Amino acid sequence: MKNLLLVLFATVLFVEVHAQDSWKMQPVNIQTRWAKEVSPENALKEYPRPQLERGQWNNLNGLWDYTITGKDVIVPEKYDGKILVPYPLESALSGVKKILQPDQLLWYKRKFERPSAEKVLLHFGAVDFQATVYVNGKEVGGHSGGYEAFTIDITNALKAGENELIVKVYDPTERGIGPHGKQVLNPQGIYYTPTSGIWQTVWLEVVPKTYIEGLVMTPDIDKGVLNIKVNAPAGASVEVTAQDGDAIVSKVKGKAGVNLQLPVKNAKLWSPESPYLYNLTVKLLKGTKTTDEVKSYFGMRKISIAKDDKGIDRIFLNNKPYFNLGTLDQGFWPDGLYTAPTDEALKFDIEAIKAMGFNTIRKHIKIEPARWYYHADKIGMLVWQDFVNPNQGLPEGSKAEFEKESKEILEQLHNYPGIVTWVLFNEQWGSYDQERLTKWVKSTDPSRIVNGHTGEYIFINENETKTGQDNWVASDMTDVHSYPNPMNSPAQPGKARIVGEFGGIGVFIPDHQWNPMNAWGYIQEKPAALKAKYTIMAQHLRLLEEQGLSGSIYTQPFDVEGEQNGLITYDREVVKIPFEDLRKIHAPLNPAIGTIPMVTAKNADLTDPAMVYSQMLEEYINGKREPAFLKKLAMAANQVGDKPGAENAGTEYIASLHEPLSEEDLMAISQFAKSSRDAGFAYMNNHPDVFKKMLGERQYAVNMMNMIYKGTIEPMTKAVKPDWDGIETAIKPYGAPGEEMYLRARTIYYLNKQDWEEFVPVATAYMNKYGDHIRAEEKETFQNAINKTKQ
Repeated sequence: MKNLLLVLFATVLFVEVHAQDSWKMQPVNIQTRWAKEVSPENALKEYPRPQLERGQWNNLNGLWDYTITGKDVIVPEKYDGKILVPYPLESALSGVKKILQPDQLLWYKRKFERPSAEKVLLHFGAVDFQATVYVNGKEVGGHSGGYEAFTIDITNALKAGENELIVKVYDPTERGIGPHGKQVLNPQGIYYTPTSGIWQTVWLEVVPKTYIEGLVMTPDIDKGVLNIKVNAPAGASVEVTAQDGDAIVSKVKGKAGVNLQLPVKNAKLWSPESPYLYNLTVKLLKGTKTTDEVKSYFGMRKISIAKDDKGIDRIFLNNKPYFNLGTLDQGFWPDGLYTAPTDEALKFDIEAIKAMGFNTIRKHIKIEPARWYYHADKIGMLVWQDFVNPNQGLPEGSKAEFEKESKEILEQLHNYPGIVTWVLFNEQWGSYDQERLTKWVKSTDPSRIVNGHTGEYIFINENETKTGQDNWVASDMTDVHSYPNPMNSPAQPGKARIVGEFGGIGVFIPDHQWNPMNAWGYIQEKPAALKAKYTIMAQHLRLLEEQGLSGSIYTQPFDVEGEQNGLITYDREVVKIPFEDLRKIHAPLNPAIGTIPMVTAKNADLTDPAMVYSQMLEEYINGKREPAFLKKLAMAANQVGDKPGAENAGTEYIASLHEPLSEEDLMAISQFAKSSRDAGFAYMNNHPDVFKKMLGERQYAVNMMNMIYKGTIEPMTKAVKPDWDGIETAIKPYGAPGEEMYLRARTIYYLNKQDWEEFVPVATAYMNKYGDHIRAEEKETFQNAINKTKQ
């Protein structure tokens, strides 16, 4: 059994606010340039579904009433205030910024006027995780799954004039059965702040009694046709017209529900260099009368695995070898979390990645709104789309939920030409039935290639940390993860060779950090050294390409929360290597970039951060003591590794504060207090209600546990034989956070020592009392160890 290292909890700030009747963005350490453009009047007003567009629709984004209740509440007695839809509950842009707990429900309510129509559809882009929808007190439908769109016909529940819409949400994040991606209740390391509730556009659509429900489009460039099926009532007549600009390319008539072939002779092929899209009009006919009509688009492209002129299996685009030069995009925002502040912001990320010289985005265990894929199609970007992995602990019901949601994802995203690869599993996160599921994805969508398991083998600094069990079976590629330097995956007949993740070079940029007291990456570099390091990695990709490498995914384009290994900062303000330099570095592997998007970001200051800190320290020695300066000095000291300097400046900064403390003061205390020996800890311990209100009860407990471990427990465990009774006595004044940290530390200590006689009783006590706060995979490890001793 491998040692389970004690993982401390990251400090992430969540500010709780009182009920409010109006909206304002909540405090956040950094924000993007687009956040200031957001208001209740203009929250993501663009048409949300560009591939099935109608003229008559009503956007329901804006201010809704919200409340949080216990899980057993049937109907809320009151609502707490206003929330800005579609920004998730935990985000600053929602105006709320609270974390939904697994024993709570989130409720939304708003009024709307009944549209005049035969049929009214209510659309949700995505609600995380389980939604139940009521109209005028009547349950009209629901959906489970935090990433998929769903539609409810609400016609029969409507009345003339004003109507009431209520949405009930249950979202246990990683403590439920649903896929949750990188969201966790206690964010740390490579896991981030959760998203709960409505996080994509909500809208009403007016349709006729018989209408076009959807399209299934699959290009075939070898035959020069677009295969298209119109989902509408069986037997209905349809007409499909393709246009090149305003000129009609071809037209076909037929029946709904069957495959039609729309000729596209001498097609303009879609590629990142030339992302040509044809316009499409689909009509539902009754005789010669059009009863319904939608607008759409399509691209003619082909993705495949084939042998090049040297007999090497490679990824081919449009029947030619095409190196997929990609980057790993997580899709998180400091102000909106899962939801981009504006449509321009959503588009910026793709444009910035193309301006860097990449031609591929691996969308990492998140499904984006429809408009993100539309922008990728228009801009010209290959997309490797990850499925959202099952709960890693695979609790009962998680496999069925994963397969249900994956089926919906395949259907929902089928029509986007930019998506060329499905990525089934990542690094064995909840992986199971590898061969069956890989074959299922391939048979469901034979028009794309399938990466059945990215990172079956993981190498960090050339040390293999995990080995799978033939997880490339039935896959179209072999794929390894290698940090920091790239390597080739094994050659297997008929499969392309991929390095599915590499890089992860951590470079912090002062004043552009989510958590200024932390800077994480697989390796750390100074800003001035990043370009040289990255250039050498890209050169090695070229050498590997000659040896058969067909694609690469760099981690990552943007910093994300505690991860500062992006090429651009989390607020999208600073690019760490200039765009033009990145394009030159990438040009040998991506020579035909096409139109370069015009994006703006400041180039990083290449001054050694240690020199900047040294100058600040000299000012401190010479007597500079203003609170704002002390705060910045403490952050700089922490970032360059001067722990005594950080502790000294942080303590002095906290001592300079005067009551009544502002919200900014409280946030600073929670940032700088790192140990139970710090002045900030005493303040937090003596004023729990204040900090619970700001951080939330659980985050307050986590912060206190961090400090209790660092200042009290850790020093006492360094003895050859720790005095656990003495440690228990020492932490008693700290109440429940002290007890939880004590049980956790003692459990992991004996697990690592493999002292099963001592381990079993303390692990049992820890899980019985604090099991709700333990991650599923940790619980499984503890329980397996207990079971092992009983055998």
